[in-house]
Amino acid sequence: MRVLAVAMVLLLIGGMMPSCSEEHKEVIDGDVDYEVTPTMTTTRVETLISDSGIIRYRITSPVWYMFEEAQKPRWTFPEGLTLERYDNYFKKDGTITCDSATYLKQQGLWRLDGNVRVTNPVGEKFLTNQLFWNEKSHRVYSDSFIHIERADRVLEGFGFNSNDRMTEYVIRNVSGIFPVESFRAGDATPDDNPPGDDLEDSN
Repeated sequence: MRVLAVAMVLLLIGGMMPSCSEEHKEVIDGDVDYEVTPTMTTTRVETLISDSGIIRYRITSPVWYMFEEAQKPRWTFPEGLTLERYDNYFKKDGTITCDSATYLKQQGLWRLDGNVRVTNPVGEKFLTNQLFWNEKSHRVYSDSFIHIERADRVLEGFGFNSNDRMTEYVIRNVSGIFPVESFRAGDATPDDNPPGDDLEDSN
């Protein structure tokens, strides 16, 4: 009797599995909006990114959302991001921090928002409210206010273009050039409003 009872339970479970599986599939297909629901969430992120077998970046962030099934696949870091860049000898030669970040995979385009702070290989510091980084064109740019601290002077203006190492750059509309003694590190506070949420690369 006990063997028969076990066999009946197994048969009952086996008969239920296809219908449960099908019902679960319908719920996913019909109710989940992949434009707003991430396919993967990772917390306390710390990851290394390599290029041609050489480690180039370290990314740390409290939370990382991946929208792989969205019409425009993207990653978002809503609680901030820190990125360290390394040279061929794994020596740190630059850092980027921001309050939030979005990466569009197909375009290879990063958008960094809120208290964006960058240090380049020669120790120059950049402060802005919004910065775009196009991996494919190796360009960095912004339409926002930009504050640059160099060894000899401080530059300020609106609109910025640079190579991706932030070593060759141009301010499109310079608003001031000051002796470095006029500023203390961190004095500048950009107060312009970022131009919307459109991530499309226009440069």
